[in-house]
Amino acid sequence: MANLSVNLCGVTLKNPVIAASGTFGFGREFHELYDIGTLGGVSTKGLTMEARAGNPTPRIAESRGVILNAVGLQNPGVEHFIACDLEWLRSTGTAVIANVAGKTLDDYRAICEKLDGLVDMVELNISCPNVKSGGMAFGIKPQSVEEVTKVAKSGLKKTPLMVKLSPNVESIATNALAAQNGGADCVSLINTLTGMAIDIERRRPIIANNTGGVSGAGVKPIAVRMTYEVSQAVNIPVVGMGGITRAEDAIEFLMAGATAVQVGTANFTDPFAMPKIIDGLNAWCDRHGVQNVSELTGTLTLNQR
Repeated sequence: MANLSVNLCGVTLKNPVIAASGTFGFGREFHELYDIGTLGGVSTKGLTMEARAGNPTPRIAESRGVILNAVGLQNPGVEHFIACDLEWLRSTGTAVIANVAGKTLDDYRAICEKLDGLVDMVELNISCPNVKSGGMAFGIKPQSVEEVTKVAKSGLKKTPLMVKLSPNVESIATNALAAQNGGADCVSLINTLTGMAIDIERRRPIIANNTGGVSGAGVKPIAVRMTYEVSQAVNIPVVGMGGITRAEDAIEFLMAGATAVQVGTANFTDPFAMPKIIDGLNAWCDRHGVQNVSELTGTLTLNQR
C-alpha cells in the first residue's frame, strides 16, 4: 500500500484529499456516514465575522455536468464555529482548514487573528466583494490580491495561510504570484467560474441572484490547466480543485503540479466520493509501483510542438 501522506506548509495530511469549502459544512453530517478522520483535511464552510443568512432562494441550479450556486456565504459566524464546531472537528483527527471571508481588509485581519493557532490552516476566500472598492472582488486585480493577503497574513503568527484564487481574472498565474508576494504559504484553485442558467418558460434566470458560481465535473479541464500554469509560476505549494469526481481526476491535478486536492461538488452526488477517491489513489499507486503519492506532484511532461 502506498504512502498517501503529504506535507502542506508544514501540516502533515494523511492523504492529499481535502473536502472543499461550501460542500461539506463542518463535517458532522458526513461523519454519520463514514469516519471523516480518514480524510486529509476539511476546509470549512466559509466563515465571516458575523453570522450571515445568505442570498434569497432559489440559489442553486443544475446544468449538464455542472451546478450553479449563489448561496452567499450563509454561516453561523466565526465565534459560533469556535465555540460549537471547532473542538469536535479537531477531535476527528482530520486537518482543520478554516475558510474565511470578509467585506473589508479589517474583516480579514480580525477573523485571522481569532483563528490563529486554533486551526491547522486558514484558507482565504478572496472572491468576495470589497465594499470599499465599489463591490469589486478582492481577488480580481493582482494589487488587491497582494494587499488582502498581506493584511490577512499580519493576523496569523502561528497558522499557515492558503489563498483561494478566482478563475474569473485576466491571469490566474499573475494573481498567484501576487498572493505569494503578499506572504501566502500556499494557494488553492480554482474557485467557481461565473455563470448563468435561464428558465426559458419564465424568461428569467433560475437563480434569484441572476448569476452564480459554476462547479462540477464540467470545469475540470479548465481547472487542471490553471493549476499547471500556477504551479509553474510560484514556488509555494498549490492545492488543486475543480471537477474532481474520481481518483484519476485527482492524479491529473497532482501531475499538473498540485501537492493536494480539494473535492467539492462530487460530495453532493455521492456522499462517499472522497473515501472512494482515497481508495482509488491507493489502488492506482499500487498498480504503477508508486510508493509515495507525493512523487506524482509536478511530473507532467508537455508534448513537443
